[in-house]
Amino acid sequence: MKIGAESVFETILGIVNHVRTQQLDAIREAAIRLADCLLQGGIIHVFGAGHSRAFGMEMCGRAGGLAPMKLLGLEDIALLEGTRGINLVELERDPETAHRLLRLHEVLPEDAFIIVSNSGRNGAPVELALECKKRGIPVIAVTSLAHSVRTDSRHPSGKKLYEIADIVIDNGCPYGDVLLDIPHLHEKTGSASSVVGALIAQSLTVEIIARLIEAGHTPPVFISANVDGSDEHNRKIVEQYAHRKITY
Repeated sequence: MKIGAESVFETILGIVNHVRTQQLDAIREAAIRLADCLLQGGIIHVFGAGHSRAFGMEMCGRAGGLAPMKLLGLEDIALLEGTRGINLVELERDPETAHRLLRLHEVLPEDAFIIVSNSGRNGAPVELALECKKRGIPVIAVTSLAHSVRTDSRHPSGKKLYEIADIVIDNGCPYGDVLLDIPHLHEKTGSASSVVGALIAQSLTVEIIARLIEAGHTPPVFISANVDGSDEHNRKIVEQYAHRKITY
């Protein structure tokens, strides 16, 4: 196969089809848990560091998405703590980062967490999952098992994210999140986790909405800010969750 744009499409579509056939049960199980959280009056927090933050952006404050979703990220430490000169790699590896984030965001017993980490090995996501478990808060993990099982944990417990979460969704991405060997190049190229993560995020969103409708609940879904009439619609929804600092 000639290496180029077409090879990226073929490889990533292969991963997507694998996730579709192997992970739909986990996605549906996660949606049931998350819908139940919303029905009980909670909200869903989504944490991802680095490129995993894109997963949260697909679920939080998104046209067609649910309102009671809140994105947590390492950038919040700079924004809300007023800390300057943060190093995102160091923050992701430091377990204390999880506690700093939890001090910045209100997390209640009726809430749930989606924690996204391709490697599943770093201190912050692992510590966040452990702290959620201590509080009885459900944890949904989105991770690459192919990568995680091949690496050591950077958390003092020696645990990795998939070993802690209540439900694990495997994104099917390869070790190192790189896809293609290029002739005359030592490094591989082409990454898949953001693309596959976006599809998982959207499938989770739609599955949660379906569960809420089945339960007789009208889901609070945002309309694109670029559609006429959306401002009033979205403002009314946000007002329902003003006490949880939800924005659009």
